[in-house]
Amino acid sequence: MFDIARARAETPGCATVAHFNNAGTGLAPACVLDAVIAHLNLEARIGGYEAAAEAEGGIENAYAAIARMLNCKPGEVALLENATVAWQMAFHALTRDFKPGDRILTAEAEYASNYISYLQLAERTGAEIAVVPSDEAGALDVRALENMIDARTRLISVTHVPTNGGLVNPAAAIGRVARKAGVPYLLDACQSAGQLPLDVAEIGCDALTATGRKYLRGPRGTGFLFVREDILGSLEPPFIDLRSATWTGPDSYVLRPDARRFENWEFYVAGTIGLGVAVDYALSWGLPAIAERVTRLAETLRQGLSAIPGVDVTDIGGEKCGIVTFVVAGHAPDAIKARLAERGINVSVSRLSSTLLDMRKRGLEEVVRASVHYFNDDDEIACLVGEVARLNR
Repeated sequence: MFDIARARAETPGCATVAHFNNAGTGLAPACVLDAVIAHLNLEARIGGYEAAAEAEGGIENAYAAIARMLNCKPGEVALLENATVAWQMAFHALTRDFKPGDRILTAEAEYASNYISYLQLAERTGAEIAVVPSDEAGALDVRALENMIDARTRLISVTHVPTNGGLVNPAAAIGRVARKAGVPYLLDACQSAGQLPLDVAEIGCDALTATGRKYLRGPRGTGFLFVREDILGSLEPPFIDLRSATWTGPDSYVLRPDARRFENWEFYVAGTIGLGVAVDYALSWGLPAIAERVTRLAETLRQGLSAIPGVDVTDIGGEKCGIVTFVVAGHAPDAIKARLAERGINVSVSRLSSTLLDMRKRGLEEVVRASVHYFNDDDEIACLVGEVARLNR
């Protein structure tokens, strides 16, 4: 049994809001707030550098906690200021020597930030972007992926959980194809870290990126990167400094041997400590238990919304997660978001520009996104469904 009373008691925000925007930012548990605030107070009392030295154990715990969550080594983990920087560091290192005709394979439901980087790389190097078609349910078609790989394929880059429709792409099946073909595999786990188990050995990715602020319920301004030990030595980050490398002579430097070669000197110490606490907190609940509860709550919400006349739930995929998207006939998503906010219910809006290929294919301009977490309860779901039902009365 999931102790929902404890989960809500340990989440201060549950007392003031029904939060269905966890794919944006999760509500932080009290232990994360306490850790961040305590370190900020320490900095104020004794100084930033001095506080960081005193908090070295908490900083190192972030690496260890993420390694436990991902089933990897702490030396394969880098901490960055957000998921975008983490992904960009990995992507540009993996594509550093791309030339005309080299191909990136990606999914139809790929996130805008990633796809824009593909386009920039294509403009700069002459590389090509090949979009793998979706299967009947809307997920990346693994068989099509396998058939599209050829000698020019230099990278498979996929978003695990897209931003706009409940879908969970088959990350481990993609990994098996990538390993068999010997093609590097970059997985964007920004929306899946914290709501689904992530085992990089099982997934078979060479690099994985995520944020702390979403389903992990950590501080904003935190992110992380996993890079498989076997390829670390062959990857040079797109930019380096005195944290990622050592200046060894007037004409020489040496990169760090571990994943911290992707980091830079200045970082959010209080946030890093809070991220470690957030990951430990998630692990204390158990990612399989979290995934089971989140999936059940999301399905309850889908069923409730689907029963309302004029509401169209727009989720896709044979396997779905905690992201629920919908439209209401005659009501703009932004107006729905504003009305729900007046009633203490947080949701967000996903737009065409965020996942252009997928949403254009499905004829969608924008959708309301309600993303549940394990601290949500059935009463909150009933309240959200009830408010949507009242829109057309």
